[in-house]
Amino acid sequence: MPAAPNRRLVAVVLLVPVVVALALWAFAWPAARMAPRDLPVGVAGAAPAAGRLAQQLEQRDGAFEIHRYDSEAAARTAIEDRSVYGAVVVTPKGPELLTASAAGPVVAQLLREAVAASGAAGTAVPVTDVVAAPAADPRGSVLGASILPLAIAGVAAGSAVTLLRLRGGRAVTALLGVAALVGIVAAALTDSWLGVITGDWWSEAGTLGLTVLAIGATVAGLAALVGPAGVGLGSLLMVLVGNPFSGVTSAPELLPRPVGAIGQWLPPGAGGSLLRSVAFFDGRAAGGPALILALWAALGLTAVIGGGRRRLPAPDAPEATPSRQPALAG
Repeated sequence: MPAAPNRRLVAVVLLVPVVVALALWAFAWPAARMAPRDLPVGVAGAAPAAGRLAQQLEQRDGAFEIHRYDSEAAARTAIEDRSVYGAVVVTPKGPELLTASAAGPVVAQLLREAVAASGAAGTAVPVTDVVAAPAADPRGSVLGASILPLAIAGVAAGSAVTLLRLRGGRAVTALLGVAALVGIVAAALTDSWLGVITGDWWSEAGTLGLTVLAIGATVAGLAALVGPAGVGLGSLLMVLVGNPFSGVTSAPELLPRPVGAIGQWLPPGAGGSLLRSVAFFDGRAAGGPALILALWAALGLTAVIGGGRRRLPAPDAPEATPSRQPALAG
């Protein structure tokens, strides 16, 4: 048996388990280590009682990042601005909890459990959902599941541009066209049909399209720079790293460090955060994620254009003329 097929056989046998192990690590490890880590939470009310409650929450080994507010109105504003995930308001009748299930149903449930554990046994804590998740998706399941199809769409767009050998302006036009159409179709499905996102329709379509563009441009840009291997590298980065590290099904602050921070710097995580902002919070706290997506898209498109120019042959290259040799005399 030839040596080359044997080496390919061994490579396949070893590579598949490595990819499976990487996928299990990326998806299962963050979920198994989910816990609050510096989760922004507000405390409002009179100084003595509010101070004691803040100390109780701070004693949870860095689980919460406490923000103090003078009134319930200020705490509500902070929740609506996405500065905190929720707030505990100390009143003469006892503590009251303000949550925002639209920011993450898992976080809202965690805050209920934490505040109930901090209070007296058998005492029910009133809960007000300041920014509620839509009735069509109260657990945020559909929103959490929407990021993976966007990542697949972006990878497919970048792969198609590479396989079809589109260069320069044609490649950029193809990526922009795919992103725009996917954004419109995805918004029509999730907003108009399912009703799981409820913000401004065109802002949602733009967010979905920009996420696909950032992923597709990155994949195509890597392929333009390093060849077909760039498609595999981009796919691994976006699907096996970016998707599970995005924190869209829970919250970045619930993932192990530095997974949550890394995920927010990748397009799937930034896209999920931006979609929450435009869908439920009127675009508040959207600047950072939008800038991250724009940077990925710009860098990827620049690499696509630069790589295409580098691979094109030089124009007006003189053709080689066959040398004429004198006929040999017999």
